[in-house]
Amino acid sequence: MLLCGTMERCLNGFGHNYKAYPARRPPPKSAHVYFPTVYDLGNADLNKDIYIIAHVMRIGKMLYSDSSKKTEKTVGQQQFFKRPHGVYQGEEKDFHQLHEFVIRQSGKYNSLSGHMNYGLMISVKMLHGELRMIKEENPLLFKNVCLTSKLGFPDVIMPGDVRNDLYLYLDRGEFERGGKSTGKNIEVTIVVLDSEKNVIKNCLWGASGMEGTSEYNSMIIYHHNSPAWTENVRLTLPIDKFAGAHVRLEYRHCSTREKNDKKLFGFSFIRLMDKDGAAVPDGQHELYIYKCEDTQKLDNCGYLSLPAFAKDYEGNHEASGQFSRSHKEIIFIKTLLCSTKLTQNVDLLALLRWKSHPERIQESLQRVLKLGDEELIKFLQDVLDALFALFSTEDGNSTAHSGLVFHVLVSIFNLLDGSKYQHFKPVLDAYIKNHFAAALVYKGLLTSVQHCADWIVSFDKQEPIQKCFKSLEYIFKLIIQSRILFSRATGGHFEDNFRRDLFSVFSSLNKMLTINDSHIINTQVALLLTISAVYEQLTEVLPALEVTKLAATMLDTLPKDLPTLLVQAKLACIRNIVTSKLFHDDESRNILLTTTSKHLRYHLNRREELKLCTDILGEILGFLFKQRKLTNEQGKINNCIHHDVDTLCVSTLEVLIQTILTVIDKDIKIFGCLVACLIGILQLLDEFHYKRLWEVLMGPHQDRKPLKDFLLRAFLVFRNLVRMEVFPPDWLVIKMLTNNVILKALQEFAQPLAFKFLDSRAGYFDKELWANYFNLSVDYLTQESLQLEQFSDVKREKIVEKYGDMRVLMGFQILSMWSQLGECKLNFIPSMVGPFLEVTLVPEIELRKATLHIFFDMMECEQRARGNFKQVECELIDKLDILISENKGDDEYRRLFNTMLLDRVQSEDPTWKDSGTAFISSITRLLERLLDYRNNFYKNEFNRKEMYLRYIHKLHDLHLSAENYTEAAFTLKLYTDQLTWSNNLVLDPNYPNHSECQVKEILYRQIINYFDKGKCWEKGIPLLKELASLYETIFFDYKLLSDILKCQATFYDNILTQLRPEPEYFRVGFYGLSFPLFVRNKQFVYRGLEYERIGAFTQRLQTEFPSAQILMKNTPPDDSIINAEGQFIQICNVKPIPEPNPITLATDIPEKISRFYHYNDVRRFQCDRPVHKGIIDKDNEIKTLWIERTVMEIAGPLPGILRWFEVISRQIDEIPPVQYACETMRNVENELRQLITLHSMDPKRNLNPFTMRLQGIIDANVQGGISKYQQAFFTKEFAKLYPEHKVYAETLKELIINATRVIEEGLYLHGKLASTSVQPLHQRLLERFVQLKESLGSLNHQNSSIVNTPLPPLPTDKRLFMENGSNRSSNSSGNYGHLVEHHSVDYDNIYTKPLVFKDILLSKFPSFRGTSLHDLTFKYYKDKEECCMENDRPVLSRENLTLPMPINNVAPPIPQRESRPRSQGFNNTSFSDLRTPTKCPSEYNSSSLPSMKSRDSDPCDIPLPPKPTHSRERSLTKPPSSEASETCYVYDTDSGLYLSSKELLAGDRILGRGTPTSTQVTHMEYLTLEDSTSETSLAVSTNNLTTQVDSHDLRDSGISMTETHLNNFNNTCYEEFEIRCHQTEMNINTSPHEDSSKRRESASPFPQNPV
Repeated sequence: MLLCGTMERCLNGFGHNYKAYPARRPPPKSAHVYFPTVYDLGNADLNKDIYIIAHVMRIGKMLYSDSSKKTEKTVGQQQFFKRPHGVYQGEEKDFHQLHEFVIRQSGKYNSLSGHMNYGLMISVKMLHGELRMIKEENPLLFKNVCLTSKLGFPDVIMPGDVRNDLYLYLDRGEFERGGKSTGKNIEVTIVVLDSEKNVIKNCLWGASGMEGTSEYNSMIIYHHNSPAWTENVRLTLPIDKFAGAHVRLEYRHCSTREKNDKKLFGFSFIRLMDKDGAAVPDGQHELYIYKCEDTQKLDNCGYLSLPAFAKDYEGNHEASGQFSRSHKEIIFIKTLLCSTKLTQNVDLLALLRWKSHPERIQESLQRVLKLGDEELIKFLQDVLDALFALFSTEDGNSTAHSGLVFHVLVSIFNLLDGSKYQHFKPVLDAYIKNHFAAALVYKGLLTSVQHCADWIVSFDKQEPIQKCFKSLEYIFKLIIQSRILFSRATGGHFEDNFRRDLFSVFSSLNKMLTINDSHIINTQVALLLTISAVYEQLTEVLPALEVTKLAATMLDTLPKDLPTLLVQAKLACIRNIVTSKLFHDDESRNILLTTTSKHLRYHLNRREELKLCTDILGEILGFLFKQRKLTNEQGKINNCIHHDVDTLCVSTLEVLIQTILTVIDKDIKIFGCLVACLIGILQLLDEFHYKRLWEVLMGPHQDRKPLKDFLLRAFLVFRNLVRMEVFPPDWLVIKMLTNNVILKALQEFAQPLAFKFLDSRAGYFDKELWANYFNLSVDYLTQESLQLEQFSDVKREKIVEKYGDMRVLMGFQILSMWSQLGECKLNFIPSMVGPFLEVTLVPEIELRKATLHIFFDMMECEQRARGNFKQVECELIDKLDILISENKGDDEYRRLFNTMLLDRVQSEDPTWKDSGTAFISSITRLLERLLDYRNNFYKNEFNRKEMYLRYIHKLHDLHLSAENYTEAAFTLKLYTDQLTWSNNLVLDPNYPNHSECQVKEILYRQIINYFDKGKCWEKGIPLLKELASLYETIFFDYKLLSDILKCQATFYDNILTQLRPEPEYFRVGFYGLSFPLFVRNKQFVYRGLEYERIGAFTQRLQTEFPSAQILMKNTPPDDSIINAEGQFIQICNVKPIPEPNPITLATDIPEKISRFYHYNDVRRFQCDRPVHKGIIDKDNEIKTLWIERTVMEIAGPLPGILRWFEVISRQIDEIPPVQYACETMRNVENELRQLITLHSMDPKRNLNPFTMRLQGIIDANVQGGISKYQQAFFTKEFAKLYPEHKVYAETLKELIINATRVIEEGLYLHGKLASTSVQPLHQRLLERFVQLKESLGSLNHQNSSIVNTPLPPLPTDKRLFMENGSNRSSNSSGNYGHLVEHHSVDYDNIYTKPLVFKDILLSKFPSFRGTSLHDLTFKYYKDKEECCMENDRPVLSRENLTLPMPINNVAPPIPQRESRPRSQGFNNTSFSDLRTPTKCPSEYNSSSLPSMKSRDSDPCDIPLPPKPTHSRERSLTKPPSSEASETCYVYDTDSGLYLSSKELLAGDRILGRGTPTSTQVTHMEYLTLEDSTSETSLAVSTNNLTTQVDSHDLRDSGISMTETHLNNFNNTCYEEFEIRCHQTEMNINTSPHEDSSKRRESASPFPQNPV
């Protein structure tokens, strides 16, 4: 790897210096200093932290502080010194380690002061590869580049690399002070002198990119006697100059006062080569410093007789001369030799010069074995020459050193296998070919190899033997070259001896391979891995056929049961052989292929080393393909290749198929390679090969079983291949090739199928084999990769051009094989009806035309054999239903099916013509309806119960995966409806050997579980009762009966106690021609998920139809949308209209029980839309605002088997404004009554919703609420214009009066429950209410007497508040109870004139002076309560109810609405901007009208309130009880409030029981409270009106006329949606089951004023 970089204004980097301009002589401003360099990096370098370091030097005067003027005067005489500088600055003595401080962030440095633009610029690029190739690829990058060699050898040494560099690293020194008070300024000068004592010119490089110099001057550390220079200098000398050369280091003191004089005070030296020729060793050297002040004394180099360092044995340590050593001074340097010519090793030199010291040969050889690899490789040729000279004598006999020499040779050859020296193999090859001259060494080498093989077991250490076998390639290269040289010299003499010796060696090697010893396994592996290269070399001295036999013999010699390592080595050896030159020879290939196939078959059978087996097969197939292609191009026929393919096919095809079949279900990476090999073999086979294969498989006895087994396995493998994704999805080419090969193979496989396994004369027919063939053909034809319709036009054209439409070809093949069956066709009826039907459904017209005739044959065959074609008919209908549901088939197929089969029936005129025609017509109709996505016609029209049940299970599974438990239960209920409690067996594969009774019981339990999960307990109870009756009266299984009754009790308890959110319903319209036919331009009603609002529902539907556009308005779409090509969806909320039944019509059933039936089992839904009629009055738009009410009916009740049903009918009515005002007022009244009841029953309940609702109703009227109604409907003009609406106007008056009384009740209760912090708000509400009543003065005068006013209903239990708002009271003839004459005192002034009323009360109770008005009022009504106690109570009758209910049942508590999710977006201080969650379009403001909650099917049927009577009536919600907690509630005409009996009694005790009170009770009702401790509860009865009022929906809080738009319409668009949050968290009042999409609801639609 090369690091190519450029530096600008850079002086040093990578441990090498770069030339620089002196500071006083900078380059021109327009030019930058540009130093391109390339640095060689090895793998070890890349694993380290690499830094680029630039050492910046200042070239100039010693001290930088001198003035520039003085410098200019003396510039001609001034010497320049190299001084430390830098971008970072620290102490000068630490300059050598400044970069370490920067890297470690030690803090001992700081940035160089100066201008901001001072600095270095560097660019770096990493280049991978060989330098030569990189230069060719990047010629511009290497223009004028300087190559910086690595300090040391690179990872890979090329044979042509020549280098002779010595690096001298000037490290540091220790010098004496010399009698001076300050340190010296020491400069080191380096020079190199040769053996003639002359300075070698231009041999020193202090930096890359500069010219060589004769001397090198170091930098100067100012006044420092222990300087550290850390400078690297490269010495490049010619080889002949190294001997006798030395390096001298001269030390001078540079003074600032002595201008031109650098004073010499000492020197050191080091020799570059010792007397034996070894170069100076690498590492650190501590050089002696000799004193010298005269430069001339150094000229004659008289110091060379002195030692250079402590261990310098060439110098005389005892000598004394003109140079004395300074014992306290020393200098440290390091040297590194990077030379391909010089060596530092004395042992290597001793080997090369072995003739000089023959007695040291053995020692030298031993030491050479321990030498570093670099030293041996550098002198490879010389070392080999020396070794071969020592290996044998001149006559070829061995020497005393032959064994050790062989060991050294083996070690050298092993070095070449490493990656570092692998490029030296050509060098060794060139040496053997051109320089090797030992003609007699082949004998010794063969003997040495044979010795290693024969004595392998006796060696404890196997490493030398392993090295020998790893080096066999080069050993045999030397043997062969030696034999060739000898043969040339002797004219081919002793050839037989050579062959005998050679075969003897291979015999020993084969014998070694048979040894079963774990100790030598690695050695055997080494032999097998290298022997293939030997065979290729032997072809130079032996015929190829003999070499091939040697190879085959060795492979066959190996035992069968081998360790894994040997198996791998054996297969690797085979792979190397089939890729060698031997395999190119026809005769040799025949032998090798036979042997190889035998071993492959063995290992494939054992599933051993499949990767290596496939590699070998791949190499063989690749060679055979190339040879066949070559012969085809030449127009020749190669019989050898044909025979080789036959050998490979017969030997491996069967076992290869069996192997693939074995591993096909395992996740192994080699599977694709096995398949590729199979496809490759099949691609090579022709008709002859298949015939030969059939003959081999059947054998001489014509046994069909092996052939059948082979065909079955092949069919199974092919079938899995077309089903599985063997290759990546985007490998289209190989997929198409595979399909083409399989198609051709099936054409050949069909031959034995027709001629060997279909013998009509002998009566032999193999149904299993034929069935597998047909199923494979169908799977092949219908596979996804062959469906050309899914490809682009270009890709489809290319596939058809190369292969044709392979589906059509396979279709004709199927038809051909079918036609050969004859009477055997009956064996495939009805089993093949479905597969053939799937073939005909493929969208290819030619294929359909070819294969549709099969159905006629089936019908005719069955008709002839059985007298009918019932099985074909049934199977065709069933499978057609399944396949069409998988989006297969089209209308063209329907027409083609009808036309072709009818034409065939008409033309051939069979005896079954009429029934056939009817059947074909029936199937055509079935196709038409299936393609039309018909609903449940299976059971009704075709009576296919199994098909019906299959769809039930499908639908059940879909619901279960979506957690639609209720719908899943209803779906399974369809199944149970088909079952009885009999013991007849069911024909359901899901319940084999089960009776109908058992299956029904299992399904009932499953359904009950689903109803429990779906919180639909009411639907599960009848099933539990049915099971209970079964266990009690039929099975007499009381244990199960007990369990069922417990479950039933749990269900009843869950109904009363569990929280169940009411579902939202949405009308969805699908418009546009792009929708499927079954939803196109149709409307559906969807049942939302739990807590799902319109926003979430819209997002869910948008995901299902991503390309659809949501219509933002709820107006009916016009033709431009209905007939558009796109997709449009319209979504809005709808309100369910409960079906009339005794529970929904009753008023005294607990809310928890009745509420379920208002939101479930519903088929009709209501949707309101505001419409203006006439001229709009901008001051009061209510006059002209009508309501367009649409009542829709759907195909089935919800919940049901689906979460949606289609709208089948719609009825549109228009509601006049005054009628809608009545509905709104009624909703406001009912809602407030419900709040009163809730807070009466639970005084500790969160009061915020109640407070906000009261505030919304009362405070809104300050800005005009009811006054808008007065202006619009209570005028003579309205009576004249709309006489038919007069009855609604009168009703509205009564409702307004009733609402004010309910508000009074609410205020009374609110005052009792309000905390101290809320009391100021309560007082404000009282004041606002006074103003409200004053604004209704005209209405009050018209109804001044309570006798003339129907009392508001008194709900005595929460069970009274039903969805329809009706009141069912026993013995009651009217809407209200008996009225009595009221007292003359006007106690209505309690709120209208609170202070006057307080004076009246104080006159009655003088002892209560100082108390509040609220306490006085409470005391007063306590006294009145005691006077009005009733002693008897009528019993409520429930005989008219359909649901059996215990008489003494206790009503459950009212559900805590605070525990449900609530809406967001409320402001507790101002509600004028908030809306009720209506369903009107977004352009209508929410605060214009009271919210509409009526569920009236016909609002015009609302009767007028009956005239009051004076008969007493009681409305009871509970049977009589003797408990003391029962409380009677009395309506007081003076105050307009309901008073409990306890309050009245308390008042009587204060006034005295004998004193008659001035208050007359006008109405009294009784209520038994569930909470006996609550004495403050109030009961309010409901109006017995026929209109259906949603009294549980607390969204409508009041009325307001200040705004001009309506609210509370249930056709709100989806964007008006907002998620709710918990009511208690938001302190707001809203219902948890609101129907609209907008949830930003105020307590009232009235405009609010902050308190």
